[in-house]
Amino acid sequence: MAKLTVSDLDVKDKKVLMRVDFNVPVKNGVIGDDNRIVAALPTIKYIIEHDGKAILFSHLGRVKTEDDKKALTMRPVAQRLSDLLGKPVTFVPATRGKQLEDAIADMKDGDVLLFENTRFEDLDGKKESGNDQELGQYWASLGDEFVNDAFGTAHRSHASNVGIATAMKAANKPVAAGFLMEKEIKFLGNAVDNPKHPFVAILGGAKVSDKIGVIDHLLDKADKVIIGGGMTYTFYAAKGMKIGTSLVEKDKVGLAKEILDKAGDKIVLPSDSVVAEKFDNDVPHKVVEGDIPDGYMALDIGPKSIKEFEDVLKDAKTVVWNGPMGVFEMSNYAEGTLEIGKFLGTLTDATTIVGGGDSTAAVKQLGVGDKLTHISTGGGASLEYLEGKELPGIAAISNK
Repeated sequence: MAKLTVSDLDVKDKKVLMRVDFNVPVKNGVIGDDNRIVAALPTIKYIIEHDGKAILFSHLGRVKTEDDKKALTMRPVAQRLSDLLGKPVTFVPATRGKQLEDAIADMKDGDVLLFENTRFEDLDGKKESGNDQELGQYWASLGDEFVNDAFGTAHRSHASNVGIATAMKAANKPVAAGFLMEKEIKFLGNAVDNPKHPFVAILGGAKVSDKIGVIDHLLDKADKVIIGGGMTYTFYAAKGMKIGTSLVEKDKVGLAKEILDKAGDKIVLPSDSVVAEKFDNDVPHKVVEGDIPDGYMALDIGPKSIKEFEDVLKDAKTVVWNGPMGVFEMSNYAEGTLEIGKFLGTLTDATTIVGGGDSTAAVKQLGVGDKLTHISTGGGASLEYLEGKELPGIAAISNK
């Protein structure tokens, strides 16, 4: 169902509450990666260029003690956002109260305000992450319209997304998706519900248990499901193959066998692996086909698998990739992930969608991000969307 978007709103002279995903890495007040801030800029600029007042808020990390507050303040984020916008951003070091209310009252059309980390509210009974009704209603009272552009939290029912949306709707105020949220709904939703065929899913990562729902859902949609990463060897075990000391979820071997029986030839597993005797970048490693020798663990897919995966991908019209092919953070076991990322950048006639931290890092490291159709900003949210689940943050946005 089509959702209301920010471009459907009349934002002029309005106080526009905007949930952003500014959950960026901050160390000693320095932001390590500002991609999530950059991703929100189109929606922020739309609001202020159309004479709205942009009232922004986000969580940052997990706030469990008073001591966490110092390291997890949004102040450095406000400064970086100001640099990116080329204009002042008012930072309010509060999540409620007179200081925040007065600052909002003083805003002029086109102004931007960012208030403090929403998870500071978790110190008093998990009010943010527990979707406290009173908190959602209070935040909703601060604005005339609500725009949710934080896809990364769409799988969570929090006060700052679902709580505000519920209160806004009760007051007959509009709840819309920002441009980033709209893009995620469009590309991930279409990939799952209305893909162009051949549709190939590439799923990596350590655990079958993390991806089981995605694999099961996509088997009904995709023409091929390529499996890589550590979870490969739970499937190897399900086939009765030797796995040496490779990662395995013993309690999921039976489930992996059921999936293989159901999938027929849809699932494509690596035929060779890069193995070593230790989980260490600096020990000798070698490539083996098939069974993993005793005393060795598989840490990446091998060159033959890369070629076979590329053969499956070359005619694809829709590709969804989530999760690395090996231990991507170690240079000797990153080649599988990097080569797949590089190859996806050559598919000019396909919709290519990448999600998950390591897969996203790989395409950025390779500089092929602009050659892909969409890089998802959501980790858990992307996975749950690919499972076909309704995400509460999206469900709470008004339908057109």
